[in-house]
Amino acid sequence: MTTMTSCTRQLLEQGYSENFIITELGLKAPSNEKMYLPHEIKINSFYRFEGESDPADNSIVYAVEATDGIKGLVIDAYGGPYVNQKVSTFIGEVEEIHKHGTNPAKEALEKE
Repeated sequence: MTTMTSCTRQLLEQGYSENFIITELGLKAPSNEKMYLPHEIKINSFYRFEGESDPADNSIVYAVEATDGIKGLVIDAYGGPYVNQKVSTFIGEVEEIHKHGTNPAKEALEKE
């Protein structure tokens, strides 16, 4: 079983270093204060994680890339009472979403 920690670590090693924040204005890159609209990003992959003891404790990690090449992560609750509606709305407006697999560590090894 892959943990969310190992997944995010592997994604960081693959260059997804920005900790994106979704606001009312769009996707914000804190490192340069730039804002992106849904048509300016693509989701290269996403990974879902279930809590061991609480079914409402689910998370999703999005591997995001902007049109200017900046890559980072968006992390949100998934399918429970803790879902951030701003994240759900923004992700729903993104046109380019890919799902490569559920294990970025395995994907990295396969590319070598």
